[in-house]
Amino acid sequence: MDIIMHDKFRKRFRTLPASARSRHQIALEAARRLLDAAGAGDEETGVDRLSQAREPELYAAKRKAAAVLGHRIRPGDLPSDDEVREQMAILLRSRKGRLEPVQATPPEPDPGSVALSLAEQLDRFSVYRMRLVPLEAVKQNPRYHPEGDALYHSLQVFHLARDVRPYDEEFLLAALLHDVGKAIEPHDHAAAGALALRGSITPRTLWLIEHHMDLLMARERLLSQRQRRELEVSEFFEDLKLLRELDDAGRVPGVIVDPLDEVLAYLRGLEQEAYLED
Repeated sequence: MDIIMHDKFRKRFRTLPASARSRHQIALEAARRLLDAAGAGDEETGVDRLSQAREPELYAAKRKAAAVLGHRIRPGDLPSDDEVREQMAILLRSRKGRLEPVQATPPEPDPGSVALSLAEQLDRFSVYRMRLVPLEAVKQNPRYHPEGDALYHSLQVFHLARDVRPYDEEFLLAALLHDVGKAIEPHDHAAAGALALRGSITPRTLWLIEHHMDLLMARERLLSQRQRRELEVSEFFEDLKLLRELDDAGRVPGVIVDPLDEVLAYLRGLEQEAYLED
């Protein structure tokens, strides 16, 4: 059934459900406006723009884009924030001459496809940075996290992990990225983080992030015996126990940590280590 709406002059008009084509056009136009407003002409600035865009700003850009394109659709039918971020990533690369913006109607996405597309469009360390930067704005319950925001906590956990596993990139990434879902879906941040990172991390790192809360739940008797046994038979169970210990330990106010960019530079440097060569 069509929905009857009114514009600011009280004129009645009908809104139709958004098609995949109109959603794509709106997402692309909103992405272009956000990048142009920030003067994001290079990839580094553009990645910053991707990570810093907040929900109200994204929503305003989508509504403006819909109006400019002449699409009168319901707010609930606007493209998602991640669809806009995906188009921002594509535009960044097109402006460097690596590909043209996609104009054709895209296929309907599968669950997790936006995260995969971002991983394909950006180098993986840019994806990590994009997911980590918003954690600085995530304030945590001081009862459980007296240290402060979620980014500071994540950097603490990374430093503790580097002390015990300095060359284990997969484990170090799990330590650094385990809470990125808190900026996406706080009520199930482990699953949200795993979904957002899929395609940019290995299966081992993905499993550790997806299950990093399970041992805490087991401690509070919120896991069944079957669920506990499934964890224990995993080849990564010892890693998960260590990650749980470091997650608990990385909650100290005032601890000095390296800046995020230095942490990412360290991880990027592991790719060049001689021990990794066959």
